[in-house]
Amino acid sequence: MADTIDPARADDAPLAASKHAPAAVDAAKASLVDAPDDHADTLVGRTVTINRPRAELFAYWRDLTNLPTFMENVERIEILDDTRSRWVVKAPAGKTVEWTSIITEEHDGECIAWASEDGADVPNSGRIDFRDAQGDRGTIVTATILYDPPAGIIGKVIAKMFQREPAIQARRDLRRFKQLMETGEIATGARSRAQMDEGKN
Repeated sequence: MADTIDPARADDAPLAASKHAPAAVDAAKASLVDAPDDHADTLVGRTVTINRPRAELFAYWRDLTNLPTFMENVERIEILDDTRSRWVVKAPAGKTVEWTSIITEEHDGECIAWASEDGADVPNSGRIDFRDAQGDRGTIVTATILYDPPAGIIGKVIAKMFQREPAIQARRDLRRFKQLMETGEIATGARSRAQMDEGKN
């Protein structure tokens, strides 16, 4: 029998942490994000608490030209219009991948959802949610991403070897976003020659 998610028994843990991965992906496709295509089957969910006001974090994220300041693999984002943007992102072995993304849902100060348009090198969709943390501890920022790894499982393994796999990158990027918003800068460590040659931060 196929896995199902019973909303009455669900808690607020991220879908990506579900013990029933196929059901979690189906739930994301059905309600959380717009699946970029019928083949997207990899769900990434990451959450961080940032000691800054929700409106400030939302405003910084909504200006997409800010994203390369903390997303280490994003080379550039070109704004096409109010809802569409062109992304160029680093990939393994010195390559890049590109896609045009469209904002599919937006609630000021609360969430931004997107989906890549047809023809994306890596079809993807997702959303960023901003909610107040309890006890005036700032803002809980949750990133949920659904994507189709290039070349299926083989592409996913190769990407992970080069630290370009989105599950790894999403965690790093949210940590970098937290550092930037709380301290005004991002801490960097010493890099090996191999890392510099690979273009890793």
